[in-house]
Amino acid sequence: MNADGALSPLMTVRPMDLDDVDRRIAYFHDSSDDFLRQLGVDRSLLPKRKDWKETYRLDFERPIEERQGYGVMWLVDDEVVGWSNVDQIDFGRQALMHLHIADPDDRASGFGAHFVILAVRHFFQVLGLDRLYCEPNAFNVAPNRTLQRAGFRYEFSHMATPGPLNFEQATTRWVITGPLPLPTGR
Repeated sequence: MNADGALSPLMTVRPMDLDDVDRRIAYFHDSSDDFLRQLGVDRSLLPKRKDWKETYRLDFERPIEERQGYGVMWLVDDEVVGWSNVDQIDFGRQALMHLHIADPDDRASGFGAHFVILAVRHFFQVLGLDRLYCEPNAFNVAPNRTLQRAGFRYEFSHMATPGPLNFEQATTRWVITGPLPLPTGR
C-alpha cells in the first residue's frame, strides 16, 4: 500500500519475446522526428519494419549466450509500459543498456528507476554480467536522472555514436557494477 492506503501498482519485468518486438519497432517508426532526435535516433537509419522483425527473429533463435541483443518488458499490473534491452553483449562480462517508456502519458510517472533496478538485476542474473553501461543522449534529462536514481555511477560525457540507429551526439556514460538490492518503492 502507498501512503494514501491505496494498493501500489505491481511492477515487474519479464523477458522480451518475439511477439513484443512489433511494439518496439512501432515505437521507433511511429514516433515524431522531434522525439527521435531527443533519443539521438536518426530516422533514416531505422530498418524497414519487416527486415527489422526478421533480424529479431533470427537473434531469438540463438542461445542467449550468442545473441546480439536481449531485453525485458516493463509491466505495471501486467500491462506493458516499456522495456529495457541490452546490446554490445560480452556474455559474462558487460553489456550496453537502453531504456524506453512507450506511452508518453507514462513518462515522468516515477516508475523508471524502479524498472531500471529490476531490469539490471535480471540482466546480471541471466547474462552473468560484471558491469552494465548505459549511454543516453546527454541532453535527454529523463534517462540521465533515472540512471542516477537507480544507482548508476556517472563515468563521463563525450561525443559518440552509441548504436546503429544513432547519429553522432553528446552522450553521458553511466555504469553499474554488481546487482542491485530489490527496490522498495517508487
